[in-house]
Amino acid sequence: MNTPVTFFPQRTQQPIETTPETSPIVGDRVELQLLTTLTCNLKCSYCSLGVGDMVGSQGKVSYDVDTLDAFIKKHLSKHEVYVTFYGGEPTLNLDFIEEIMERYPTFRFQLQTNGTLLDNLPDHVLSNLSNILISIDGGEKITDGFRGQGVYRQVVKNSQKVRDKMKGTFTARVTWSSEETSFEELDELASTFDYLYFQFVAGEGTYTPEAMEKKKKVITQLVDKFFSSTDRLYPIIPIMGIVRNKVLPTRATELYHGKTQCRVSTHILNVMPDGKIFPCPDMMYAPEMLQGSVIENWLKPSPLQPHPDMPCDRCEAQPWCRGNCMKNLYLAYVKNDRRYRDNVVDPICDLVRFLGREIDRHDPHAWYAKAPLDVRKTLRDCEVYEYVEIMP
Repeated sequence: MNTPVTFFPQRTQQPIETTPETSPIVGDRVELQLLTTLTCNLKCSYCSLGVGDMVGSQGKVSYDVDTLDAFIKKHLSKHEVYVTFYGGEPTLNLDFIEEIMERYPTFRFQLQTNGTLLDNLPDHVLSNLSNILISIDGGEKITDGFRGQGVYRQVVKNSQKVRDKMKGTFTARVTWSSEETSFEELDELASTFDYLYFQFVAGEGTYTPEAMEKKKKVITQLVDKFFSSTDRLYPIIPIMGIVRNKVLPTRATELYHGKTQCRVSTHILNVMPDGKIFPCPDMMYAPEMLQGSVIENWLKPSPLQPHPDMPCDRCEAQPWCRGNCMKNLYLAYVKNDRRYRDNVVDPICDLVRFLGREIDRHDPHAWYAKAPLDVRKTLRDCEVYEYVEIMP
């Protein structure tokens, strides 16, 4: 059950001076996730932006690009910056997307979109996107049930229409909500898009014993297909990422500097249309999560960090999961929401551990040893890892 989102008035905070030695960003990269609008043309039933007064509350960006540029020069100039356009539905503010692309021609760009307006994007925008992350929920019946009649076919049609204009990759981003989501549906998406990333929904009432068994059955089928061949890579990002972390364990610690793979603790900044910055797009309602402001030109380290009350260090999955997702862990263990822990976080962690065990059943080291160099390289260096949390 979704909790209505309420915005709280924010106290003005004093600018925090940063130097390369005290940078709030951990590592050499930073993902600047720009919410171009909080308006959306869909009303997905599970979306936290779809309840309360959030949708439409910030229709357009209230800062100009010169103000953003001053923020970038002060706080991000020592980092490789890549931008994700986010929302709401970000394509509803196309002018802002084009302005950012024109101002920063050396940045990498990703678009997270519901896909319904893809065919409206001009060619020069499409060709500048390193990745398009398309939100979809499974097959036609499930997707339309959450998003509206006809959405699934419209998204697939639009994706096919613009595919040849893309220079980057297409990734299906599945919020795995329904217990009826089948292997066949996910397998079809994996063949339709370049990659498939799924994330278990953070929704109460989703993880009944029956639903857990159904999800585990599908997980087993996905893992079995992944390991059925070494000649080509079955492009399921969570499986790819776990195999990589098991076979090349230093990768996870190198890329995330020993912290969680959930980028909120290290190098992602979610910039609201009003310029306020939060580490996690699902916690922009929480005053304690305010991390900075583009307009006031200040930035502090992410307040969403691993905490001693989180059980991750004692978990079998820690070496390759590395503690995802931080929002879930924060609510369940730091805020001590026992209901959320029992009904959402613990079941998701159980599914992640199950996924790891299923992968171990196939001996990923032996599989990797037989894989050709091109498969190894993609598994090791896939750029999509940088745009998602990897863990489901």
